Amino acid sequence: MRFNRMLLSATLVIVALVVQVTVLARLQLPGAVPDLLMLTVLGLALVYGHVGGALVGFGAGLLADLAPPADHAAGRYALVLCVIGYLAGLAKPDKGQIRSATGPMVVVVASAIGSTLLYAGVGALVGDTAARHVGLGSLLFTAALYDLLLAPFVVPGIMALARRADNDPLAETTSAKVSDVSSGWLSSSGGTGLRLGGQRGGLRTKAAGGLRMKSVKNRVARAGRIKGVKRL
Repeated sequence: MRFNRMLLSATLVIVALVVQVTVLARLQLPGAVPDLLMLTVLGLALVYGHVGGALVGFGAGLLADLAPPADHAAGRYALVLCVIGYLAGLAKPDKGQIRSATGPMVVVVASAIGSTLLYAGVGALVGDTAARHVGLGSLLFTAALYDLLLAPFVVPGIMALARRADNDPLAETTSAKVSDVSSGWLSSSGGTGLRLGGQRGGLRTKAAGGLRMKSVKNRVARAGRIKGVKRL
């Protein structure tokens, strides 16, 4: 990943994690907690693709695993967001343009349900049965509902920031100047050579034509002299 992508991703992930821990987690909503961190990963994955989405998801999940007040094994949420980022990156729109909101909404709902199921499944493998006490059905419904309500305020803005960071105007201006200078240099060099060649050819043609005209005039003059001598 390029430096501007890494810097933007790290900044957005840290901000999302801080907001989720300090604000969203303290709202005490029934069921699940709105997953702002997952929505951030989704927005970046829809721009960066499956490889970038997997890398961002793994980093964001690992940071969430290590940040307090995490009460689960490190690497558990990193695995979940890595898979979610990869799968969401596969749904990256062609040319980065979203024609309708249906696609991103489906991705958000599927990611919310998939991340909850995957998190609960990994927890069951390591002996964490917390999801049983809350109820998996209510967790799935509330996670999809909260993330779907929060997504219109998060995902489009993150995608716009990611696209703007990718299309750096300074880098484009610099590369355009370099290409213009090189192409201008080549065209001027080629044009000069052709012009010089054309001028040389023209001079040669003119010189040859002048010599021929002189030889014709000399022959005519000689013929006139000979005829004049014969008449005399």
